[in-house]
Amino acid sequence: MSFDFSTQLGDKRFSNPIFTASGCAGSGKELAQFFALEELGGIVTKSIMMKPRSGRATPRMAETPSGMLNSIGLQGPGIDRFLADDIPWLKSQNATIVISIAGESVEDYGLLAKKLDGIPGISAIEINISCPNVENRGQVFSCHVDTAYAAVNAVKTNLNLRIPLIAKLSPDVTNIADIAESVHSAGASGVALINTLLGMVIDTNTMKPKLAGKTGGLSGPAIRPVAVRAIYQVHQRLPQLSILGMGGVASGRDALELILAGASGISVGTATFGNPLAAIKVKNELQDLLIEKGFASVAAAVGFAHRDS
Repeated sequence: MSFDFSTQLGDKRFSNPIFTASGCAGSGKELAQFFALEELGGIVTKSIMMKPRSGRATPRMAETPSGMLNSIGLQGPGIDRFLADDIPWLKSQNATIVISIAGESVEDYGLLAKKLDGIPGISAIEINISCPNVENRGQVFSCHVDTAYAAVNAVKTNLNLRIPLIAKLSPDVTNIADIAESVHSAGASGVALINTLLGMVIDTNTMKPKLAGKTGGLSGPAIRPVAVRAIYQVHQRLPQLSILGMGGVASGRDALELILAGASGISVGTATFGNPLAAIKVKNELQDLLIEKGFASVAAAVGFAHRDS
């Protein structure tokens, strides 16, 4: 029996369902020394903003049980330098490029879309409206249906490229399916689930928060059950909406769990800090598992947990 390892996000087909997670590998240069970037379904870049940004004060990372907290704060070079340096390099590596963008205002998202419009070689855009590591909590657009809609609509109306728009959502909301429905109506063909959860660690020796910014985004295996729940709920409400799943994936079994819940693609993030080959490991293990379970394709497994036995 032949096996189809390709997957579909929106109207775009990708060679396989394994992607990097935004913020965990820059634009892929750190990982390129370990494997060819073209081996993955896509490289999701660190979220880029209109202007250069230094990020939050240090210390801004802390280990937690089964995970880590980060408070990087969207550090980056700004869109102009990114387009001049990172895009040509990614093309030279034959990588499938997914650009993640983030804004301080709804207007920023529209301006970023205009900057990207007409740039060849972009396979999808991740619209990060959910970063918890910002000083101004009002910038977490995905916490409300109206602001989530406005940010995604700003990208949609300023972009002529016919590529998937994937809104990255926060789990720190009352009803994530409502937010997903809002961004879908605004023009998103997919959602990325989930971004990190807002958390805090206090040092019992100093009796002060370990992070300079006090709070940060919790990632790693500890959040995977939350990701599974969010993906399941969104797929149940909107089965036609593509989902790029993420949150504590470190093995093929972890990835399969998210796919069974409704994800069509999987991003690997925190696991790469301990093992730069984590995404390749997940890819190989997932393919073996899908074949072992009798699936003829990735698509056949997507949302299987929802089906009547």
